[in-house]
Amino acid sequence: DPKKADRDRLVLSKGHACPTLYAILADLGYFPKEDLAHLRQIDSHLQGHPDCNKTPGVDMNTGSLGQGISLATGLALAAKHAKADYKVYTVVGDGECQEGIVWEAAMAAAHYKLDNLCVLLDYNGLQIDGKIEDVMSPYPIVDKFAAFGWHVITADAHDFDSLEKAFNEAETVCGQPCVIVMKSIKGKGVSFMENNVSWHGSAPNKEQYEQAVAEINEQLKSLEG
Repeated sequence: DPKKADRDRLVLSKGHACPTLYAILADLGYFPKEDLAHLRQIDSHLQGHPDCNKTPGVDMNTGSLGQGISLATGLALAAKHAKADYKVYTVVGDGECQEGIVWEAAMAAAHYKLDNLCVLLDYNGLQIDGKIEDVMSPYPIVDKFAAFGWHVITADAHDFDSLEKAFNEAETVCGQPCVIVMKSIKGKGVSFMENNVSWHGSAPNKEQYEQAVAEINEQLKSLEG
């Protein structure tokens, strides 16, 4: 229930990843799946970044990188003041960690002991201009968050058991914010997209689309088996 006062919140700080969020929301019944075909079209409620005023199920507008984690920190702090027991989750990119506002938020979250805040860090090593270590290295990310006073958990973003274990551990943390550093592979599951930075914001043609879907379906079959 997106209007329920004590619901957990999700802030997609890396807002350009919203097609994934939209697909999940549609699958959960927030709006018809047919709407997905109108992504980023004029008058569509599915814009290129999440908009809580237009898209059901979106908790916060995001787009300018770094601001999402700051907004999430504010939501978590507001919950503490209101003595509410909901948690705030925010998905952050590793390239996004080049923004100073990320570390201001990290410092504030630790200072206020926001154990109701959990950052999910997409750790794939790539951004639109190339490898993050070449553009502006934020490494070592794990050590940096730990130095800021966060509880740090590492996980394999492509292993559900690893993710479940990480989330279960996050639920036990008291007195400090938590970050789950999820090692991921950009384009995972599609042979010609994996670890290929040129697909950061590109759309496949019809032939590439068909090949990608076929490869993903093959993997789904193996998981079901």
